[in-house]
Amino acid sequence: MAAVATGNGAFQEEEGTGGDAAAPQPHAPTSAPGARLSRLPLARVKALVKADPDVTLAGQEAIFILELFVETIAKDAYCCAQQGKRKTLQRRDLDNAIEAVDEFAFLEGTLD
Repeated sequence: MAAVATGNGAFQEEEGTGGDAAAPQPHAPTSAPGARLSRLPLARVKALVKADPDVTLAGQEAIFILELFVETIAKDAYCCAQQGKRKTLQRRDLDNAIEAVDEFAFLEGTLD
C-alpha cells in the first residue's frame, strides 16, 4: 500500500501493483546527507521560545513548526519588500504580508 495525495490535500491508501518498481521513490535532497531542511539557526528559534514566560516546555516538533512559520512569513514579507524594490525587510513588509495572506489573518493587530 502507498499513500497518495488527493486534490484536497488529504492522503488516501492505494493498492500497489506488486513490487517496488511500480511506485516512484522519493529522492533524497541533493545537499549533504543529514542536512537540515531549514536554514534558520535552531538555537535562535529555541531562544525565542524560551523568551516567552508562558511557555514552559516545547518539543522538537513545535520548534520545527515555528521554524517553518518564521520562514514562511519571512518569504512573504520579502515578496512585499521586492515590490517596493528593496532587499531589506522592514516592519511594514511584515504588516503587508499579514494583510495580504489569509493564513496570517490571526496575526492582524499583533504588531501594533
